Amino acid sequence: MTSDPAYCAVAVEKTAFSYDQPFHYSIPPALAGRAAPGCRVVVPFGGGKPRLGVVLSLEDVPPGTPQVKPISRLLDDTPLLPLDLVELIPLLKERCFCTLYEAYRAMVPVGLRHEMHVLYSALEPKDAPPEELLDTDERFLLEQLRKTRARGAFIRREALLKKCGLPQDSPLPESLAERGYLLRHTDALQNAGNMTERVYGVNDEETPEGLSVKQAEVFDFLRQNGAASAKELCGYLGVSPAVIQALVKKGVVVGTDDVGAAFLPPGHNTSNAPTQNAADLYTQNAMRSGGKKPPSGRVAIRRAPTDPILLTADQQLAFKHLSNPTKPCALLFGVTGSGKTNVYLRLIDETLARGKSVIVLVPEIALTPQMLAIFTRRYGNDVALFHSALSVGERTDSWKRARGGRAKIVLGTRSAVFAPLQNIGLIVMDEEHEHTYKSEQSPRFHARDIARLRAAKHSALLLLCSATPSLESYANALKGRWQLETLPKRYGAATLPEVRAVDSWGGKFLLGRELRDALEQTLLEGRQAILLMNRRGYHTFLACESCRHVLQCPQCSISLAYHLAGERLLCHYCGYSTRVIDACPECGKPAIRFGGAGTQKLEDELAQLFPEAKIARMDADSAAPKRAREDILRRFAAHDYDILIGTQMVAKGLDFENVTLVGVVSIDQQLYLDDYRSLERSFSLLTQVVGRAGRGKHPGLALVQTINPHNEIIQLAARQDYPAFFAGEIKMRRLMTYPPYCDLCLLGVTGENEQLVKSGAKILLELLRGLTQGEYKDVKVIALGPMPARVGKVSGKFRWRLLLKCANRARTRALIAQILIAFGKDTRFSGVSAYADMNPNTIDS
Repeated sequence: MTSDPAYCAVAVEKTAFSYDQPFHYSIPPALAGRAAPGCRVVVPFGGGKPRLGVVLSLEDVPPGTPQVKPISRLLDDTPLLPLDLVELIPLLKERCFCTLYEAYRAMVPVGLRHEMHVLYSALEPKDAPPEELLDTDERFLLEQLRKTRARGAFIRREALLKKCGLPQDSPLPESLAERGYLLRHTDALQNAGNMTERVYGVNDEETPEGLSVKQAEVFDFLRQNGAASAKELCGYLGVSPAVIQALVKKGVVVGTDDVGAAFLPPGHNTSNAPTQNAADLYTQNAMRSGGKKPPSGRVAIRRAPTDPILLTADQQLAFKHLSNPTKPCALLFGVTGSGKTNVYLRLIDETLARGKSVIVLVPEIALTPQMLAIFTRRYGNDVALFHSALSVGERTDSWKRARGGRAKIVLGTRSAVFAPLQNIGLIVMDEEHEHTYKSEQSPRFHARDIARLRAAKHSALLLLCSATPSLESYANALKGRWQLETLPKRYGAATLPEVRAVDSWGGKFLLGRELRDALEQTLLEGRQAILLMNRRGYHTFLACESCRHVLQCPQCSISLAYHLAGERLLCHYCGYSTRVIDACPECGKPAIRFGGAGTQKLEDELAQLFPEAKIARMDADSAAPKRAREDILRRFAAHDYDILIGTQMVAKGLDFENVTLVGVVSIDQQLYLDDYRSLERSFSLLTQVVGRAGRGKHPGLALVQTINPHNEIIQLAARQDYPAFFAGEIKMRRLMTYPPYCDLCLLGVTGENEQLVKSGAKILLELLRGLTQGEYKDVKVIALGPMPARVGKVSGKFRWRLLLKCANRARTRALIAQILIAFGKDTRFSGVSAYADMNPNTIDS
């Protein structure tokens, strides 16, 4: 019999990239056999101070360091993360230039994370020094603590100071602890966020004797369905928590807080389980309940009977090929409305029939009530949602259901790529070109890259879907690296809309004459329209007519935008807000004028032109409240609104049969940005938004207002001719050596001292030059810069960048990591931070 490993490698929190690594600890005998990869621990670090960590691996041989400290505390009885995600942590660090613990945190919902907190408790008067030496504030704090102590609990430092009305930086608690009046303790506390109660399952398959009617009902339910929470049992069966507790006392039912527990009997299949958590209940009922959560009580959502999906000849051919793929990654390319969703729904059916699980990734904008309704209606309890509109508790609950095997499908945005599913058979990435799949915070990962790694680990198919795939993806498909399937026609009787580019030069209104006439005709026919204006707010800037000064955010180098609500000036980068001023702050003259236009001004103009029309606006302001976006779209689907206006939120993922007119108010600003992806993004945005028209039996019309109606990109998007666009754009990319002919890595420096930031960017270039002339002379790199970012200051921090054209290979990443490590150890730049972003969304960041 072999002994349990005595050592483990741990990813520790709050380490800098310059010294981050797996740190080794010994496993105390009391924790032998319990500490496993994926378990969270508390470990001594940096002078013995406790820190959180997660176990990465177990080792029999002691590490080379002379003294190895033991783990202080084990936070999980069973691993929080499955092994394949634990093994992904070092890969994420190596590819995204983050710390190991940052990689771990990206995989776990906020509600399941622990944080280290300082806790206090008061000593009894007989055990404490004399209180005559204390001042009024100290006595008051001690009194509040003793009230808490009487209830037998410690209190967090933040809560104690708030309770006493003291500032959060007050030294009083520490002072009293040092003088012996308080007990000070540091411990790991889990964030609030469990939506459901404990999970319960039967202890034995045989029905015991002596059960009441209600107890027997609960027992039979659990035996049939494997597991359920107290919330689910009480809600579906109409029993009280006392019935469940009585079964626990009898030993008939057992409960656990283990996120991995499922209580599934051998061979049991949860696909027909009738229970549903509150998050999924909301989704299932949102289309018919006004966006409100359903009432509590005997509510259960079963998988609805669904008719078989009938595929066209093109769809059937794509499905046949994808059912037996020749490559581990495939691209499903089809025009808007061609039925790509139907193809991957059939693939999901087939994958579930093989006993495997599925991840479906969608950009945030595509998580409409329509898509959610399709999945919950078709797959019922098999679906768990990973969506930012859910509360912390709802997201935690969905994660637990996936981890415990009670959900076979995870539907969500970027973070859903880390869903803790086992035995994955299919990963679908809808609208794969969307920039929201790329994280702009550490770890700076692209969901497509993580999906490829996870699909390879599980021998699963990664299916990318888009009407306008990224140039890199389409190039990989054309070169045969990925499997390519094409849907060239719209599904059923629907046809592509007529698209016309309209000259908007010199117009008095935001809406030109042709678009106004088309709107009027659409409303007369009882149809609906969608209008795109990719700027929010009312006016986009304020300027002085006398001295030409433009009002800027004091924290960012960007102009303030005027918002009608509250008549405020807002910064769209840091959120700074101030009232509208009457006089110029530079020259003092009352010559302030407004300029530019956003969605709020468009809404105002529409209300004046069409006073009888019902108008809805969907942008970052109107959709900010929880589930506001879903409510707007639900009401638009019910024809409570005639016109839907918005930013690019309205451009994708929407399917309304009654929409026959789409208007693009202006595309020029997007079209002429100084970014190498501007043409690609403009083509995609235009193709997607015009594709919202004519998706039913009525023909559609799309009007694109522009100062240059003959622009080639607009004409290609009007014809939805992606191959022609690709052929022209790929030539430019080859000529200029841009992706897919290279990878781009942005080395950024940020800090509050502008000169120090600028100097830091120059040092990065010097480090690059030195390493590529020495140890990394085999790595070919083209460096551009250093230069300030397009928005040179955000939230009080200046930003400089260095852009590298390179190949995203292990040696290149090792070079970049070495640069960051060397920079992080340079004490001259302790006031600034450097980071690396491989293939960023924009080179202007």
